[in-house]
Amino acid sequence: MASLASCIFCKIIKGEIPSKKLLETQHSQVVFTLRTHGASIFNLLDLHSSMSALFQRVTPSSSPSEPQDHGEKLHDIPDEYLADVMPVAKKIALATGATDYNILQNNGKIAHQVVPHVHFHVIPKPSASDTEGLVIGWPTKQADQTELQKLLDEMRSRL
Repeated sequence: MASLASCIFCKIIKGEIPSKKLLETQHSQVVFTLRTHGASIFNLLDLHSSMSALFQRVTPSSSPSEPQDHGEKLHDIPDEYLADVMPVAKKIALATGATDYNILQNNGKIAHQVVPHVHFHVIPKPSASDTEGLVIGWPTKQADQTELQKLLDEMRSRL
């Protein structure tokens, strides 16, 4: 787990990495960072303590978000921060002008989380092309009904 001192998102929140603010709420702010990935990248950063709500632009029209006490995974984030994320994600999605988009949040290395700090991506999908926006491959198979019921029962017991 990255420390607050070494976390790139925490450094953006603290102003140690240059960025330009786009939007701010009680718990969040959206900023453009001064680096690019295909197009500009912007981050939605939650200001309370040091958990961020990051939006990152990854195509000519995309984004991620994350909550603030330096939570590495979604379950590390207080509910009040998460309650702020989706309305801000909606505003950012609308501001991109995209009619089709993905909202993505990864937890852990094998789930493709690159920065160990909770963040969400709003990724506009300007066309059906595999060269723009998010490209998803998700293998599916027919569910065994007995196994599915067992999983459902296990999950209900944890709620």
